[in-house]
Amino acid sequence: MSNISKLIEELCPDGVEFKLIGDISVLVRGNGMPKTDFVESGVGAIHYGQIYTKYGVWADEVISFVPGDKAAKLAKVNTGDIIITNTSENLDDVCKAVAWLGDDEIVTGGHATVIKHKQNAKFLSYYFQSLEFQKAKKKFAFGTKVIDVSAKNLAKIKIPVPPLEVQEEIVRILDRFTLLEAELEAELEARRKQYAFYRDSLLNQDGITYDTYKLGDLGVVSTGKTPATKEANAWNGSLLFTTPSDISNGQKYIVETKRSVKLEWVKSKRWEIFGDNSIFVTCIGADMGKSSMPRAEGIVNQQINVIQVNDDIDREYLYYWLVSKRDFLLSLGKSNGSTMPILNKSNFCNIEVPLPVVEIQRNVAKKIAVMDTLVNDISSGLPAEIAARRKQYEHYRDQLLTFKELEPAAGS
Repeated sequence: MSNISKLIEELCPDGVEFKLIGDISVLVRGNGMPKTDFVESGVGAIHYGQIYTKYGVWADEVISFVPGDKAAKLAKVNTGDIIITNTSENLDDVCKAVAWLGDDEIVTGGHATVIKHKQNAKFLSYYFQSLEFQKAKKKFAFGTKVIDVSAKNLAKIKIPVPPLEVQEEIVRILDRFTLLEAELEAELEARRKQYAFYRDSLLNQDGITYDTYKLGDLGVVSTGKTPATKEANAWNGSLLFTTPSDISNGQKYIVETKRSVKLEWVKSKRWEIFGDNSIFVTCIGADMGKSSMPRAEGIVNQQINVIQVNDDIDREYLYYWLVSKRDFLLSLGKSNGSTMPILNKSNFCNIEVPLPVVEIQRNVAKKIAVMDTLVNDISSGLPAEIAARRKQYEHYRDQLLTFKELEPAAGS
């Protein structure tokens, strides 16, 4: 930090000039490029949806390609350009950016804008993550179900433009944090593969007798409902309202949800309330097959199947078995021929589950839980360390990317 302070004192002691994005760059709005255009090899391409899920602050390689004739009609991305998303389902994600640092020209499509500029590409991409930028973009974000910050409005956002030497030093510091986090993530991924092998070995042991049951015979299976948005008396209560977005892969327990509902309203409708004997399994879409267990009472939406486990079955054992079968559940959902994977209640109930006696179930579940905590529990183990590092990174990032604005010269 001391080197940054010296550079700022030397190069911009009175503050940093803030400029409109549109004044320091050329913005090229993307168009087209559905994922159905992707091929095994061709011209490199970054789809706007991949920026949310597959890319970080910068990239020098792509994971997708389009044919040359398709690429000719798409927005071109050259080394140093930034691709920034224009639309998202939520305000936090809109305007997520990736700096392209590869040697080859690539392309992008709709719902994204290419920023062509003469600044440090990583600096800008880091800045688009910052708290200051998150505040600034809110004024230019429109929509309810889909949030949009158009290229035209993006051009109106003011950002700090410190000297390139300052930008480079900030990037050097933030890159160190990013590298450390990436190393921890790689270690966690290796541990998770090890854990999955260990878990599956314990769930399929030689020398143990397994009896096969239908999942529907192991408890009461239900599917959830969603109160209408206009039902003001339904929302913001003491009960959790769980949707697939509240369940992360490997998240054993649901402690809190984005929305909640009122106990009195749910009782008045005679809807099922699910508690600590339940397992939730997502049953539709790309998120299908994720499993978790509630730590508090609540309801679920219609995209989740719930099994209220019988007393003579160990709930944690059945949970771990379902987690181990995520790929199987997803393939089962795709087998109905629909473009949208879906696992209906009937097919869900007919899944065959091999179970040992309950004493062995409990013993196996306890052993799996030890390693599960290490690789998945956000309050301890590696996930907690990564979360702490990320919090530290975000603190320093926002500190480094907050500048005193240069006052205009008198008479200007």
